Amino acid sequence: YYAEWKKVRVHLDYHIEVDGHYYSVPHKYLKQELEVRVTSLTIEVFQHGQRLAVHSRSERKGRHTTLPEHLPKAHQAHLEWSPTRFLHWAGEIGPATQEIVQYLLEHRAHPEMVYRSCLGLLGLAKRFTAPRLEAACQRAVVIGALTRRSVASILAQGLDAQPIPEPPPQLALPAHENLRGASYYQ
Repeated sequence: YYAEWKKVRVHLDYHIEVDGHYYSVPHKYLKQELEVRVTSLTIEVFQHGQRLAVHSRSERKGRHTTLPEHLPKAHQAHLEWSPTRFLHWAGEIGPATQEIVQYLLEHRAHPEMVYRSCLGLLGLAKRFTAPRLEAACQRAVVIGALTRRSVASILAQGLDAQPIPEPPPQLALPAHENLRGASYYQ
């Protein structure tokens, strides 16, 4: 049994780093320097001798151990959200809105940021109405601009009421003896 003491600073996401793993502390200690007691089994976090947090030690580098009570109230609400909940909500507005939410869920690394983007997108229905949001999402899907910011811009400019542009026609290549075709490569 050994104990090692370290000084650490609380990161912006209210986690401290110990040996490559991130452990949560109560969010009110953001950016503060704290003391950590490291044993083979536990991580204990202190400030002026008062224990603020205790975690089982993890050897998983680059991962996070987070206690829900350490999160700010606004972030605790994120725990109630899920990809399924956002997809269902978006599906009630329309298929294009659901497609953009699906894209956001699959292409963002951090769940908290994904949820914020999804909430921002779906919240546009309150400001502009659900039918307008769906029309803007249809345009965004056609032009390949699958972000909340793009959809908000489409709505702000009233482009959701305009006809969606037709994609440019595909030009056919003329028949030529040097063109091999797909069958050549099989």
